[in-house]
Amino acid sequence: MFLLNVQSKIPIHEQIRNQILRYIEAGVLSPGDRLPSVRQLAAENGINPNTAARAYAQLEACGAVYNIPKKGVYVKERTLKKEPGDSITAILQKWKKEGVTEQELLEKIAAVYREV
Repeated sequence: MFLLNVQSKIPIHEQIRNQILRYIEAGVLSPGDRLPSVRQLAAENGINPNTAARAYAQLEACGAVYNIPKKGVYVKERTLKKEPGDSITAILQKWKKEGVTEQELLEKIAAVYREV
């Protein structure tokens, strides 16, 4: 499953993490897919189990996978990242529909920015 270059300056755990992230982005791994166990990954690739565990821990920290103790590591459902402006625009559109005028809004914004 993985092509690891032991001569590379990139640590093995980062190579594994990067490859799994690419597999997820490419759709090779789908949400809910189970990844190999730490021991299985280590044995198949001839690496230390701690290296495999470190790669999985980094993937979990970045939100790409989740771990169910004694069950395994699974690919997490990816949500589209929204820009902060997207939520502000949605709120403004809602207030506009509710009848909040531009002038009222500007006054509130000015008051908030004047506060320290």
